[in-house]
Amino acid sequence: MRASNFIPMRVCNHFISLKLFNSKVNSFRSVTVCVIGSGPAGFYCTQHLLKLLPTSSIDIYEKLPVPFGLVRFGVAPDHADVKNVINNFTKIGSDSRVKFIGNVSLGKDFKLQHLQEAYNIIILCYGADQDIELKIPGEKLNNVIPARKFIGWYNGLPHDQDIPINLDVENVNIFGHGNVAIDVARILLKSVDDLRKTDITENSLSRLAESKVKTVRIIGRRGPLQVAFTIKEFREILKLPNVQTIINPELFENTESILPDLPRPRKRLTELLFTTTRKSQTTAQSDKKLFIEFFRSPTKFTGINAVNGVELVINKLKNLHDISPELQQIEATCQKEYVPCELIFRSIGYKSSKVDQEIPFYSSNYIGKLRVLPGVYSAGWLSTGSTGVILSTMSNAFKTAYEICEDIKNGIINDKEDKPGYNYIKKILKKEGKITVDWQGWKNIDKVEIERGKYRNKPREKIVNVSEMLEIGGRAE
Repeated sequence: MRASNFIPMRVCNHFISLKLFNSKVNSFRSVTVCVIGSGPAGFYCTQHLLKLLPTSSIDIYEKLPVPFGLVRFGVAPDHADVKNVINNFTKIGSDSRVKFIGNVSLGKDFKLQHLQEAYNIIILCYGADQDIELKIPGEKLNNVIPARKFIGWYNGLPHDQDIPINLDVENVNIFGHGNVAIDVARILLKSVDDLRKTDITENSLSRLAESKVKTVRIIGRRGPLQVAFTIKEFREILKLPNVQTIINPELFENTESILPDLPRPRKRLTELLFTTTRKSQTTAQSDKKLFIEFFRSPTKFTGINAVNGVELVINKLKNLHDISPELQQIEATCQKEYVPCELIFRSIGYKSSKVDQEIPFYSSNYIGKLRVLPGVYSAGWLSTGSTGVILSTMSNAFKTAYEICEDIKNGIINDKEDKPGYNYIKKILKKEGKITVDWQGWKNIDKVEIERGKYRNKPREKIVNVSEMLEIGGRAE
């Protein structure tokens, strides 16, 4: 995911539209708002509502003791510039109208019904915490790892610290052509000395230092015109020292003729892919190799206990002339091939969990609607599915906040009804003896992590154990 200071035109239009009812905003009573999830969607919703409903209070609930969600646990450690959005989120979390309650889970510590009794407005922003499976034989073999868990492992996500990954292997396959696949490949191939300067966890750093990975294949089911990774991510991996990137030039035989008609971002990326195919034929041999492969889908992973190979079916594009090349679908052929490998990462997308049975899902993997129930809204990947970057998440979150104010203006939300807010939820948590983390508690954890990082010449050394986090920043309700 990537951050940006630019606001899309559709978001700007929301600001323009707000002028039409600014006088109405000033007449809103104070409403109680809760946001479930403290990732980008949660903080951007909060930021916008603080401007639109200046006399209201907003409580942010987070299942982990620490905030920032995907920015902390999803953004690659060598992408420090993307994490700069945390500075903005910190200002939001420090606002006197905002309360942070960490280490509490919707569906476990309280139910949606409890939130409906406590708040005028509920915004669900808890993201996509599960990965989509291939559903093929051998997917449960050892060393078949969801990319999401590998990313959580090196980023310090507590429940991913014990994933059974064996890096004492030479050949790795990554299935998926998105930025996540590129991230996984880059971390596996990058110099450990470069990673030492980041906030990667010390445990994963030591394991990566002993890695024997030499060859990584990023494999996708469609062609070079349909890849989902961005040019910035691809350009970055091309610059890795001692890594040769190899792409089959035959895949581009008929590409040059359609390049002028492609949208500019797709055209630039395709040109870079094409240039890489030619360079890979002349580049001197390197110790490590990265293959970008197309038109292949896994049909079976082989092995007894651990994976030792994958059977692939060769695909081809359907002969459709009335749609954009980017949207063309594939169909399987009768051709198959077998590729030996000892480690496989699955990176074909994420899905959201239905943490409370009262939350309706209009799509199989995410909610699919901004307005979920009366007074209940969604934003971010839980709302739209796992697509886009931080900029698009910001746009979506701002839209949700705007629509909430529209609903108040139109009387769909009753802003005249006083709701108890956190005081109601606090009684439930206190009855359970729940330990929570407030914003000061997070600042205590943050201070310790930064101090430990200085000792190792790193930006921070993340605490990966929830119990230790609670010892430093927790408090009994």
